[in-house]
Amino acid sequence: MSKLEVDAIEPQSGTTLTLGASGDTINVASGATNNLGITMADQWRLTTNLTGDQDPITNLERPDESYFAKIGTGMTESSGIFSFPSTGLYLIMFQANNQIVSDVAGFGFTVSTDSGSTYDIYGQANTRIASGTVEKAEFVNGFVNVTDISTFRVKFKTNSFAPNTILGSTTQNKTVMTFIRLGDSQ
Repeated sequence: MSKLEVDAIEPQSGTTLTLGASGDTINVASGATNNLGITMADQWRLTTNLTGDQDPITNLERPDESYFAKIGTGMTESSGIFSFPSTGLYLIMFQANNQIVSDVAGFGFTVSTDSGSTYDIYGQANTRIASGTVEKAEFVNGFVNVTDISTFRVKFKTNSFAPNTILGSTTQNKTVMTFIRLGDSQ
């Protein structure tokens, strides 16, 4: 095996730089910056059932099963408010499992670009039933273009109107928030 050490490789203008061939594996050394693909993926879940309104949703944890893993440093969470580890275009997905006894259950997420002074509703979902008890999962997702990690925040909320319940668990993902950095800020 040969080793090439250089400070930079720059292709000629208008050409494509190709590393490897079909079937090859390209590795990035531990501690090196990987600008090839997803550099952050993280997940959090609600640990206890919630009845009634909560903004933001708290009682969160990263999954702690042995088969769980995240990519990169992951999100930072404090009292239900999430901060981003780096700028970039993020896909945020929110799944809430509801046990609806009557009326309406709603949930969603909001985004702040001013350090949490104000939040805009990004996505919201509502389930309405006429009678009986229904258990149902609802989903909200969207892209957030994080251009400044010191000012961007996201939080999740529920309007579950008692006696409806948003389901949580410490052993499985019933209500879960997923964050994936897809690429650089746009």
